[in-house]
Amino acid sequence: MFEVINQISRWAIPIILLLVPLAAFIKKVPVFETFVEGAEDGFTTAIKTIPYLVAMLVAVSVFRASGSMQLMADFFSPVLNKIGFPAEVLPHAIMRPLSGGAALGIAADIIKHHGPDSFIGKLVSTMQGTSDTTFYVLTLYFGSVGIRKYRYAVATGLSADITTLAASLFIAHAMF
Repeated sequence: MFEVINQISRWAIPIILLLVPLAAFIKKVPVFETFVEGAEDGFTTAIKTIPYLVAMLVAVSVFRASGSMQLMADFFSPVLNKIGFPAEVLPHAIMRPLSGGAALGIAADIIKHHGPDSFIGKLVSTMQGTSDTTFYVLTLYFGSVGIRKYRYAVATGLSADITTLAASLFIAHAMF
Protein backbone atom coordinates (compact mmCIF):
# COMPACT_ATOMS: atom_id res chain seq x y z
CA MET A 1 0.00 0.00 0.00
CA PHE A 2 2.79 2.42 0.92
CA GLU A 3 4.58 1.66 -2.35
CA VAL A 4 1.45 2.51 -4.36
CA ILE A 5 1.04 5.81 -2.51
CA ASN A 6 4.74 6.52 -2.97
CA GLN A 7 4.52 5.94 -6.73
CA ILE A 8 1.37 8.08 -7.07
CA SER A 9 2.96 10.95 -5.17
CA ARG A 10 6.18 10.65 -7.19
CA TRP A 11 4.41 10.88 -10.56
CA ALA A 12 1.36 13.07 -9.86
CA ILE A 13 2.92 16.49 -10.45
CA PRO A 14 4.99 15.57 -13.54
CA ILE A 15 1.92 13.98 -15.14
CA ILE A 16 -0.22 17.05 -14.39
CA LEU A 17 2.51 19.33 -15.76
CA LEU A 18 2.50 17.26 -18.95
CA LEU A 19 -1.26 16.79 -19.34
CA VAL A 20 -2.40 20.40 -18.82
CA PRO A 21 -0.32 21.92 -21.68
CA LEU A 22 -1.07 18.90 -23.83
CA ALA A 23 -4.83 19.35 -23.32
CA ALA A 24 -4.49 23.07 -24.08
CA PHE A 25 -2.55 22.30 -27.25
CA ILE A 26 -5.17 19.79 -28.37
CA LYS A 27 -7.95 22.35 -27.76
CA LYS A 28 -5.87 24.94 -29.66
CA VAL A 29 -5.60 27.26 -26.67
CA PRO A 30 -2.70 29.72 -27.06
CA VAL A 31 -0.75 28.36 -24.09
CA PHE A 32 1.99 30.98 -23.81
CA GLU A 33 -0.34 33.96 -24.32
CA THR A 34 -2.78 32.57 -21.76
CA PHE A 35 0.07 32.04 -19.31
CA VAL A 36 1.33 35.62 -19.74
CA GLU A 37 -2.20 37.00 -19.29
CA GLY A 38 -2.57 35.01 -16.07
CA ALA A 39 0.82 36.21 -14.85
CA GLU A 40 -0.24 39.84 -15.41
CA ASP A 41 -3.41 39.26 -13.42
CA GLY A 42 -1.37 37.57 -10.69
CA PHE A 43 0.95 40.58 -10.45
CA THR A 44 -2.02 42.93 -10.07
CA THR A 45 -3.50 40.71 -7.37
CA ALA A 46 -0.14 40.59 -5.55
CA ILE A 47 0.02 44.39 -5.43
CA LYS A 48 -3.54 44.56 -4.05
CA THR A 49 -2.77 42.01 -1.31
CA ILE A 50 0.33 43.69 0.16
CA PRO A 51 -1.54 45.88 2.71
CA TYR A 52 -3.54 42.90 3.97
CA LEU A 53 -0.40 40.78 4.20
CA VAL A 54 1.45 43.43 6.23
CA ALA A 55 -1.53 43.82 8.60
CA MET A 56 -1.75 40.06 9.15
CA LEU A 57 2.00 39.69 9.77
CA VAL A 58 1.94 42.52 12.33
CA ALA A 59 -1.04 40.97 14.12
CA VAL A 60 0.65 37.55 14.30
CA SER A 61 3.88 39.11 15.57
CA VAL A 62 2.01 40.98 18.31
CA PHE A 63 0.17 37.78 19.29
CA ARG A 64 3.43 35.86 19.68
CA ALA A 65 5.52 38.65 21.23
CA SER A 66 2.88 39.58 23.81
CA GLY A 67 2.91 36.10 25.28
CA SER A 68 -0.77 35.53 24.49
CA MET A 69 -0.01 32.40 22.51
CA GLN A 70 1.91 30.87 25.40
CA LEU A 71 -0.87 31.79 27.84
CA MET A 72 -3.41 29.98 25.63
CA ALA A 73 -1.11 26.97 25.39
CA ASP A 74 -0.63 26.86 29.17
CA PHE A 75 -4.40 27.20 29.74
CA PHE A 76 -5.43 24.34 27.44
CA SER A 77 -2.52 21.94 27.96
CA PRO A 78 -3.87 20.08 31.08
CA VAL A 79 -7.03 19.05 29.27
CA LEU A 80 -5.27 18.14 26.03
CA ASN A 81 -2.64 16.03 27.80
CA LYS A 82 -5.47 13.79 29.05
CA ILE A 83 -6.53 12.96 25.48
CA GLY A 84 -2.99 12.22 24.31
CA PHE A 85 -2.26 15.58 22.75
CA PRO A 86 1.27 16.69 23.74
CA ALA A 87 1.46 20.20 25.19
CA GLU A 88 4.59 20.90 23.11
CA VAL A 89 2.52 20.84 19.92
CA LEU A 90 -0.17 23.23 21.17
CA PRO A 91 1.61 26.45 20.06
CA HIS A 92 1.70 25.03 16.54
CA ALA A 93 -2.01 24.19 16.69
CA ILE A 94 -2.78 27.74 17.84
CA MET A 95 -0.55 29.41 15.26
CA ARG A 96 -1.48 27.30 12.22
CA PRO A 97 -4.83 29.03 11.52
CA LEU A 98 -3.07 32.40 11.74
CA SER A 99 0.16 32.07 9.77
CA GLY A 100 1.71 29.28 7.77
CA GLY A 101 5.20 30.73 8.07
CA ALA A 102 5.00 31.15 11.84
CA ALA A 103 3.53 27.66 12.21
CA LEU A 104 6.31 26.23 10.05
CA GLY A 105 8.88 27.94 12.28
CA ILE A 106 7.27 26.46 15.37
CA ALA A 107 7.12 23.04 13.70
CA ALA A 108 10.81 23.28 12.77
CA ASP A 109 11.69 24.14 16.38
CA ILE A 110 9.64 21.22 17.69
CA ILE A 111 11.24 18.83 15.20
CA LYS A 112 14.72 20.17 16.01
CA HIS A 113 14.12 19.66 19.74
CA HIS A 114 12.29 16.30 19.67
CA GLY A 115 13.57 14.83 16.40
CA PRO A 116 11.78 14.09 13.13
CA ASP A 117 11.15 10.45 14.00
CA SER A 118 9.63 11.13 17.42
CA PHE A 119 5.88 10.92 17.93
CA ILE A 120 5.74 14.69 18.49
CA GLY A 121 7.77 15.34 15.33
CA LYS A 122 5.50 13.14 13.25
CA LEU A 123 2.37 14.65 14.80
CA VAL A 124 3.44 18.24 14.11
CA SER A 125 4.43 17.27 10.56
CA THR A 126 1.02 15.71 9.99
CA MET A 127 -0.68 18.81 11.40
CA GLN A 128 1.43 21.12 9.22
CA GLY A 129 0.52 19.17 6.10
CA THR A 130 -3.19 18.74 6.70
CA SER A 131 -4.39 22.06 8.06
CA ASP A 132 -4.72 25.49 6.50
CA THR A 133 -4.18 29.10 7.53
CA THR A 134 -7.81 30.11 8.00
CA PHE A 135 -7.37 33.67 9.22
CA TYR A 136 -4.56 34.31 6.76
CA VAL A 137 -6.80 33.20 3.88
CA LEU A 138 -9.74 35.25 5.13
CA THR A 139 -7.66 38.37 5.70
CA LEU A 140 -5.51 38.26 2.62
CA TYR A 141 -7.68 36.76 -0.07
CA PHE A 142 -11.10 37.93 1.04
CA GLY A 143 -9.73 41.40 1.76
CA SER A 144 -7.95 41.71 -1.57
CA VAL A 145 -11.12 41.06 -3.53
CA GLY A 146 -13.28 43.27 -1.33
CA ILE A 147 -15.32 40.70 0.58
CA ARG A 148 -16.34 42.40 3.83
CA LYS A 149 -19.01 40.02 5.15
CA TYR A 150 -17.36 36.70 5.89
CA ARG A 151 -20.63 35.21 7.13
CA TYR A 152 -19.93 31.53 7.78
CA ALA A 153 -16.37 31.47 6.47
CA VAL A 154 -14.73 31.88 9.89
CA ALA A 155 -16.83 29.16 11.53
CA THR A 156 -16.35 26.81 8.58
CA GLY A 157 -12.60 27.40 8.45
CA LEU A 158 -12.13 26.93 12.18
CA SER A 159 -14.25 23.75 12.20
CA ALA A 160 -12.08 22.43 9.37
CA ASP A 161 -8.99 23.31 11.43
CA ILE A 162 -10.34 21.49 14.49
CA THR A 163 -11.29 18.51 12.34
CA THR A 164 -7.81 18.27 10.81
CA LEU A 165 -6.27 18.66 14.27
CA ALA A 166 -8.34 15.74 15.60
CA ALA A 167 -7.66 13.68 12.47
CA SER A 168 -3.91 14.37 12.73
CA LEU A 169 -3.91 13.24 16.35
CA PHE A 170 -5.89 10.10 15.48
CA ILE A 171 -3.67 9.26 12.49
CA ALA A 172 -0.46 9.91 14.40
CA HIS A 173 -1.57 7.63 17.24
CA ALA A 174 -2.71 4.95 14.79
CA MET A 175 0.33 5.06 12.51
CA PHE A 176 3.18 5.97 14.85
